[in-house]
Amino acid sequence: VAEIPRAGIVHRLDKETSGLLVVAKTLEAQTDLVRQLQARTVKRHYLALVHGNITGDGTVDAPIGRHPTQRVKMAVVAVERHGKEARTHYAVRERFAGATLLECRLATGRTHQIRVHMAHIKHPLIGDPLYGGAFRLPKAATERLVESLRGFRRQALHAEKLSFTHPVSQLLLAFESPIPADMVALIDSL
Repeated sequence: VAEIPRAGIVHRLDKETSGLLVVAKTLEAQTDLVRQLQARTVKRHYLALVHGNITGDGTVDAPIGRHPTQRVKMAVVAVERHGKEARTHYAVRERFAGATLLECRLATGRTHQIRVHMAHIKHPLIGDPLYGGAFRLPKAATERLVESLRGFRRQALHAEKLSFTHPVSQLLLAFESPIPADMVALIDSL
């Protein structure tokens, strides 16, 4: 793997995001998998726990580029200002007091895409230090919820499902990653 660019990593996850990642064992496999990503045939599904109550499924179709003043952040920016096409489909999985569990499907793959798009529609990820994830406690917050939030130290984002065509066999491969314990505890407390 040492002779493969980026040690075979085909795509990245944001720091502190849990879940599935694709790593190729050969240069040929990496080249093919990167081509599949560019052709948007790799399917990626994430679980996101966001602030507020989202009433129904939807799509955020808004270009993303570097934030104009905060260079470490990305933002929704006009194409004329170097924004690139970005589309995130979301579906409500479960609603809680003050939060919603979403399944997000990426149609594109921009840096911080889900985090930026959810913040853009005023439903940032819980625990996201960069895009406004300080949780506003519901009035009837329990001690268990307060403790779970205090112990949750990352954005509530998990790469749950991933599917792609195997570069050699051409078989469709699908993988799932269980929700990590920290997110399960947070969901249970909600």
